[in-house]
Amino acid sequence: MIEQPSPTAGKLDPGRLWAGGAATAIVAALIAVVGILFWRGVLDIPVLAPKGEGVWGNANTVTYALASAGIALAATGLVQVLSLTTPKYRTFFSWIMVLLTAIAVVVPLSLATPWSSRFATAGINLVIGLAITVILNGVARSAVRRPPRTARQFNQQQPGRYVDPSAPPPDNPYRTYGDPGAPPPESPYRT
Repeated sequence: MIEQPSPTAGKLDPGRLWAGGAATAIVAALIAVVGILFWRGVLDIPVLAPKGEGVWGNANTVTYALASAGIALAATGLVQVLSLTTPKYRTFFSWIMVLLTAIAVVVPLSLATPWSSRFATAGINLVIGLAITVILNGVARSAVRRPPRTARQFNQQQPGRYVDPSAPPPDNPYRTYGDPGAPPPESPYRT
């Protein structure tokens, strides 16, 4: 028999997920620009373009930033697809992103360019990949909408205990049990 998902598990809110994904894309693009400025401008190490292109480089800098943003948006789509099709989707998302980041780090190291350029590009790719992975994992966690708990669910957590369905949740110190018209219990806080 197939086990049904728990009703308290909640569902991923696509609007919140994609809003977080768009913000992640902006962060990824800015990391690419800052990385290129740091390596090329501060350390005078060429990244993606020859040194003669200057600190800001050429169109490759914009392309790198846009590609980073596009990868963040693609990763957001991956989170949504995994959430619809896979149990423990955030674990699978993390593994997929870590492995893709590893590929993005290893590829520049295998190119026939100076080692300084290889390390610079690999370093930028590593930071971008980890940032996208960590941020989108947090976005996915916060984008889950959990259904409100019912009195029956409270009774399942504490069998044999009567819970008034109109009472506030059990973790509230001002809850009432039994008669809904009864005054609330004395506050545990001194006034």
